[in-house]
Amino acid sequence: MLYGERGGVLKFGGVIAGCAALAVVADGIFRVSTAEAAPLRPPGYQGESDFLSLCIKCGKCMESCPYLALRPAPAQYGAAVGTPILNVREQACRLCEDFPCVNACPTHALRDVEQRSDVNMGKAVIDEDLCISFKGMRCEVCYRACPLIDTAITIDFRHREGDGIHAIFAPQISDEDCVGCGLCVERCVVSDPTVAIRIEPA
Repeated sequence: MLYGERGGVLKFGGVIAGCAALAVVADGIFRVSTAEAAPLRPPGYQGESDFLSLCIKCGKCMESCPYLALRPAPAQYGAAVGTPILNVREQACRLCEDFPCVNACPTHALRDVEQRSDVNMGKAVIDEDLCISFKGMRCEVCYRACPLIDTAITIDFRHREGDGIHAIFAPQISDEDCVGCGLCVERCVVSDPTVAIRIEPA
């Protein structure tokens, strides 16, 4: 009887330990996945906690997007699964003048956007080690793609170090004016090992 009780205690203890381990692993997976893949949200986004408290995952913003840029977040986002996100390398936000996604939202999870400068989806960041413009090659694709050209992104014309003849046409991002639409990412000609410009979500 004592052996049976002891065995039962050991088995019960093993179950508890196993559940605890699974909880730690699950918690780690959730935290790591969301940290590594922070979601890029549609125009009208006002912060993650605000957004998740209001978004009911109805899909109306996705249905309203004329470019099909919005898609439901996959399972790796945990409780945020089904909420709208963008993969700007595949399809960037066009910053439609009438903002159909914002107007379609029934709960005002997306709101307070009247013009493009009101949008704050994130900020573009250029990897100078990958960008071919910084290597002395003429590109300007991200610059030409930007809907806020000469405001959110400009070109810095400079001479190469130690070279008074050849110029570098270096794209420069304005943190104050970039709204994170991702058109620069979609159009970037660099793809190996990764694109030379990315969006850091707001």
